[in-house]
Order: sequence, then C-alpha cells, then structure tokens
Amino acid sequence: MQQDLFQSPDYFAIDDLLKEEHLLIRDAVRQWVKKEVSPIIEDYCQRAAFPSHILEGLGELGCFGPTIPVEYGGGGMDHIAYGLMMQELERGDSGIRSTASVQGSLVMFPIFTFGSEAQKKKYLPKLATGEWMGCFGLTEPDHGSNPAGMLTNFREEGDHVILNGAKMWISNAPFADIAVVWAKDESGVIRGIIVERGMEGFTTPETKGKWSLRASATGELVFDNVKVPKENILPEARGLKGPLTCLSSARYGIAWGVIGAAMDCYDTALRYAKERIQFDRPIGGFQLTQKKLAEMITEITKAQLLNWRLGVLKNEGKATAAQISMAKRNSCEVAANIARNARSILGGMGITGEFPVMRHMMNLESVMTYEGTHEIHLLITGMDITGLDAFK
Repeated sequence: MQQDLFQSPDYFAIDDLLKEEHLLIRDAVRQWVKKEVSPIIEDYCQRAAFPSHILEGLGELGCFGPTIPVEYGGGGMDHIAYGLMMQELERGDSGIRSTASVQGSLVMFPIFTFGSEAQKKKYLPKLATGEWMGCFGLTEPDHGSNPAGMLTNFREEGDHVILNGAKMWISNAPFADIAVVWAKDESGVIRGIIVERGMEGFTTPETKGKWSLRASATGELVFDNVKVPKENILPEARGLKGPLTCLSSARYGIAWGVIGAAMDCYDTALRYAKERIQFDRPIGGFQLTQKKLAEMITEITKAQLLNWRLGVLKNEGKATAAQISMAKRNSCEVAANIARNARSILGGMGITGEFPVMRHMMNLESVMTYEGTHEIHLLITGMDITGLDAFK
C-alpha cells in the first residue's frame, strides 16, 4: 500500500484567487481522498471492482449535488467549489469523480432544473446523501455523438407510459436506484423520464472487460415494455436542449476533474525525477526530463487559470456551452499528454500499480471520449467562432 504524498502544484499562486471557503472545501476533499481512496484504489482498479463503501463518505462530504440548494439536500455551494471538489476526487481516480459528477450533474441537476416540485422533494434529498444513487441514460449502442438519432421511445397508456429501448456506457448503472432517461415520445420529441429500479422490464447489465475506468461501475440500461407513471416525466424538458444542458454541467466538472489527475501525474513524476539516480545523478537534472516537467507545470497552470475563469463566469451566469466545451477538451488533452510524459519519466515503473500514472492514463482515454468526444468539442468551438455548422 503506497503512502499518498501528493502536494498540489500552484505555480501562479491561484490559491490567492480562491475564497477561504473554497480552500476549506478543497482541503477537506483532498484529505478524504488521501485517507479513503488512495490506499485502496490500485487494488480495486486491478480487480476491476467499484469501492461501493465510499458512497456514504462522498455523501457526507457533500460531493453529491454540491450546487443544489440546501432546501433540497444539496450543499448550496458555488461552481468554483464544485470544480475544486471534482478536481480532488479525480486526483484520486477518474471513476470516483465520475460517480460523483453523474450523481450531481446528470441526475440531480436535471431533476432540479426540469422536474416538478414533487419530484424534487421525492428524489433530491436521498440522492444528496447517497442513500439513492442515480445514472443518466442518453448514449445508445448506435447513437453516441448524435443523440438526436436515439431510438429509445415511449408511448402513452392510461396514467402510465410504456418505455422501450436501450442505453450503453452508463456510469453507475449497475447499482443505480434511479435512471434519468432520455427518450422520444410518440411525436418524436425528446423527453426526460425517471425510471426506478424494480420496475418490471428494466435491467442494468454490467459492462465487463474494460481497460479504462476499471474502478468505476459501467453498464447498460435495457427497457422492455417498462411501465412508468406519467408523474415520472420531467415536465420542463422538451427536445435535445434538456440533455445537452445537463452535459454542459457535467463537462464543467470534467474540466476541473482531469486537471486533478494531471496534477497527480506531475507530482509523481517530479518526486521520482528528484530521487531516481542514473549516470550518478538524479534524472531530474537532465535537460530532457526538465523539459517534460517544465511543460507539464506550464500546461497545468494554464488549465487552472482557464478553469478558474470559467468558474467565475458560471457563478455570474455568463458561461456559455461553447466555453465549457473548450475547457473540457483542453483539460482532457492536457491531462492525457501529462500522463504520457509522466509515464516516460518513470520508465518501466510507470506501468506498475506502485505508482498512479498508468491508471490515470488509461482512465483519461475514456474521459477524452465521454460527455462529448475530443473531435466533437473541436467542432463545437469551430461552429461557435465561424457560425458555420460542420456537424452535417
């Protein structure tokens, strides 16, 4: 079991831009990760198992729906606090951050934003504590980057609807108590609907054989004539704007989160470079190693500043979906490159579970793809700056 010696890089004194409450929240999550996640995560990753016992701790920390108002069980925090929490969780492992950000941004957020008062009161408090866990059903086997092509649908039948279809690559699916599912009604309009575990015809088979996000529970959502009460339909969500608004919230959390993974890789590589002796000197004294480390801290610092500014804009209600998209893509690319360079500094030791780098590298390959692929985010930025749609 490796001791977690992580020290957070802050080359441009970005902590000075944060409020005291932000620092307290960040440090609380950081200490929890050091105590509860770091000592066990390599073992769970090697076994491709999810450490379900940490869910209670995540709830107690307020990592589920931290920006949801207190009256519904949330933390009532601002978006910078949320970002810092996701940064620290992903520093531990991308799968742990995924569990939290799905719960907050993709389950609690749509219920709070598009749900009825009855739905908010029924679901949000239990989701906030982790008593109930949720998942988000948008991606389908044949429709990933083009969610408008979804085939999942429902038809009305009395005071219920009958739901049919399937969703794929769904984080939290194997253990979720509820699923916020996006499906087309009989008019072809995309609607959000809350499906509860135990409804007949609803199953969540687990996805096996992953080389990435191995400590995260991933599965499918299968709907075979599932009878769902009409009261479970989100009344304020119509069209693709509903799920895309949720994705913007999740992408914001990812932008912060993956920099946590990058910081962990950098910190590991820096410490190793100072200690590893070759040719009678620490490898950190060689020019090529210093080049890699210098570029790592530069890119981390740039991403930290971008994320902080995005958080300020989000707190002011000014952040656009395109800005969030840019930050998600940038952070993922930066983190993936840093992980690869950190692995090279560690040499053969970099592929072992004795260090976190290879685990982060594998995880980041998934994060670059989910919640919008690297290429899709480039096109979102391209469309935003040119006004021309390259998607069709």
